[in-house]
Amino acid sequence: MSMPTIDPHRRDPREVAPTDSYRPSDRVWVYRGGTWRAGVIEAASDLAATVTYRPERSRGTGVDTLTATYVLPRNEPDPLLDTKLELRRLDLPLGTTRH
Repeated sequence: MSMPTIDPHRRDPREVAPTDSYRPSDRVWVYRGGTWRAGVIEAASDLAATVTYRPERSRGTGVDTLTATYVLPRNEPDPLLDTKLELRRLDLPLGTTRH
């Protein structure tokens, strides 16, 4: 997965998609800490988007609210962000545990 190389501060404003054009679960790149990181839109308004993203050198996630300048669409899947955990249904009565 190759990250963008564009400086968000040098983007042509006419080419910046407004944050309200994104929908929950859209794959995006977010500019945090001086680099682009894979992220997923959680919510968006006309002013900003709330994004879950992968911080540098971490398997965890961060959540931040960003303006349109710091968000770009992402096409390539991220194996840690874009794969939903499969939850298995345990057929156990409430309050019991499997040993």
